[in-house]
Amino acid sequence: MKKISPTAINALKHALTSIYWYKSDLRSFLYHTLNNKQVLSYLNWSDYKRNISSRLVDILVKNEEKTQNDLLKLIYEISNMNDFSHLRQLEDGKQKEKTAKEAVEALRKISKRYFDVLEEEKKIEQRRKEVFEKQLKNSAVKKKLEEIKTDFYFLVSSDDAQQRGYKLEKIIKELFELFDLDPKASFKITGEQIDGMFTFDNNDYLLEAKWQKDPVGIDALDAFSGKLSRRLENT
Repeated sequence: MKKISPTAINALKHALTSIYWYKSDLRSFLYHTLNNKQVLSYLNWSDYKRNISSRLVDILVKNEEKTQNDLLKLIYEISNMNDFSHLRQLEDGKQKEKTAKEAVEALRKISKRYFDVLEEEKKIEQRRKEVFEKQLKNSAVKKKLEEIKTDFYFLVSSDDAQQRGYKLEKIIKELFELFDLDPKASFKITGEQIDGMFTFDNNDYLLEAKWQKDPVGIDALDAFSGKLSRRLENT
């Protein structure tokens, strides 16, 4: 966990003191922003606003391992403030508004660098994760492919023609699943048996496979062509 810099902490304290004039408004903002609302009970709300803001941030920083999300949320919410019209209505309102804008802008500049670093760290971690998952997947794919190959060689030596056909269909479906080809199990359509179907680049592909000693004849190919002609154009 990368700790928030002392410069950002001081900028946060100054911004918290400036964005609201009334303590009730500040308390309402904190209540709706912080996840750990219990921390508000540790503050002396009869004290000066500057002391309240400083005390709050110090409590959060002291337990940063547990409270950093609240610190970051505070920084994020304040950095995105643009409207300070509520200060303009007060005595010497223009100056109060100017002070708040400058405090928020200072926090925004500091926090932008901090959030940029965090974002880059997240991207690096995501790239590491993707590489690891790819390596893991490649290893798993190779292992599964070897298992499928073993099953196929076992079928080649089998004399049970009927079981061999059913198991070949299972092997084909496992291959589709292994390479994310969205396979569909064997099904019947208008009385026709389709051994398999898979989707690739938004196109549907029909597959008919069977054990056969001799080359497939023209009649079988014509029949399969007929099945395709009765499907949608993207098949």
